[in-house]
Amino acid sequence: MTTTFGTGTAPGLTTQEPILPAPRPGFYLAPRLGGITAHLTADQDTVQTVRALALTVLVAHGVDLETAEAAQLVLSELLGNAIRACGPHVPLVVEVHRSRGTDAVVTVHDPLADIAPRRTNLAPDDDEAESGRGLLLLDILAPGWTVKPSPIGKAIRCRILAVG
Repeated sequence: MTTTFGTGTAPGLTTQEPILPAPRPGFYLAPRLGGITAHLTADQDTVQTVRALALTVLVAHGVDLETAEAAQLVLSELLGNAIRACGPHVPLVVEVHRSRGTDAVVTVHDPLADIAPRRTNLAPDDDEAESGRGLLLLDILAPGWTVKPSPIGKAIRCRILAVG
């Protein structure tokens, strides 16, 4: 999403509570304080929907656009990692909400309790690196991100600090 130059706004985004899509097989959304919780079976459609909703919901709850876009990027990375680790059509739970002022929190639960994200030994700018840049991205956008056990398996929680 690109902001309208000089305004800090994005066309089509409002601070009104968004209307959540109706449940469908493999995708259920529930409102939560300052955001949403999504239960989904990962496929292209559900991942795209939850990514778009993350931005809309965070802005609607008072998170500035730059922070909401950073949260959307973090969510994309977490979802991609979960799908790569677990395979397509994995059941996931995604939590996206505003926290402490206008910070954003993104949490992705996946069923692999015993597999934590691993860093590669290659430098991020190494031409041989096919992956491994995601954790660097998390370190930059959500320093102090955590991995903890959850009833589903594990939860990776990222707090994206508000800009400004």
